Amino acid sequence: MSAHGSTAGGAAAPRRYLIGMTGASGAIHGVDFVKRCPGEKFLVLSDWARQVLQTETGLKPSDLEPHVRRIFPDADLAAPFASGSNRFDALIVVPCSVSTLAKIAAGIADTLITRAAHVALKERMRMVLCVRETPLSSIALANALTLSREGAVIMPISPPWYAEPRSLDDLVAAFSRKVLALLGEDAGAGWRGDELE
Repeated sequence: MSAHGSTAGGAAAPRRYLIGMTGASGAIHGVDFVKRCPGEKFLVLSDWARQVLQTETGLKPSDLEPHVRRIFPDADLAAPFASGSNRFDALIVVPCSVSTLAKIAAGIADTLITRAAHVALKERMRMVLCVRETPLSSIALANALTLSREGAVIMPISPPWYAEPRSLDDLVAAFSRKVLALLGEDAGAGWRGDELE
């Protein structure tokens, strides 16, 4: 059952996903995931995410509006998802900067993304942090370990090559499908999946 309940008729409500995009490079991954992810989606964009989105993809937040229920600014700490009373099935931060990773690990909740992460941790809701940085310092690795031990999934943006991608779009899509599979969504056949038939 969805974490936020069921519909009036008793059927399970569509899964509710809160998606955060931070100022790390790799906005294309956030855009692709927003478009591919099913269910009820809400998007939070940090100020730097908005700038990187424009620089790297030529897109504006308004270009993503058709794919989500609503877009929240990261500064909106009065948004519904700042409270644990508004459940979501998962928080996915893609791309996740090491600065955001550090704030979450330290318990700093001064933005909507970091506050929602704090809510996810205290309410034991699923959280996936798609870190886009290399190499990683010992500090970043320690922060990732701290959050992994608290139940977060640390998922560096590392697209798979086993599907023999033919283009950049193929690579980006392959990573999005890995995240979707992690969330329990249909992501198509896995590596050599036909051998399971």
